Amino acid sequence: MIQPGLEFVYEAEGQLGAAVPIGITPDGTRRIIPIFEGGHVEGPRIKGKLLGNAADWQLTRPDDVTVADALYALETDDGVVIQIRNRGLRHGPPEVIARLAAGEDVDPADYYFRTIPEFIAPTGAYDWLNKSVFVCAGARYASSIKLWVWRVT
Repeated sequence: MIQPGLEFVYEAEGQLGAAVPIGITPDGTRRIIPIFEGGHVEGPRIKGKLLGNAADWQLTRPDDVTVADALYALETDDGVVIQIRNRGLRHGPPEVIARLAAGEDVDPADYYFRTIPEFIAPTGAYDWLNKSVFVCAGARYASSIKLWVWRVT
């Protein structure tokens, strides 16, 4: 058996806009969370900023699990633009999720927020992002988000 490991890639922090409700649909409640320009990305092999005109298209299922489906880009400090699609799940005890919804700061250890980022990087210095699987842990705050990303080795 080969047991995979994890290599830390970066921490990202970004500012979020107010939720834009779509409403109740056959598969759950949908909303759009705008992601603003200017968030930072910093790690051992990559540094940069988040670009604007991005969003997380969320679905809260009938079982109270929120499915994140974010599409955004980062621009590295050396001017390379990398597309990211980040999909995953957020859930926790009802009282914790209610505190998050109310805009309170909640310890990220009190709920589950994990995603799988997929990168599309141009050929060159960052094409290593196209060649691995990544996992992410996240923390949601009233108007921001923090993400920690690892490469599966």
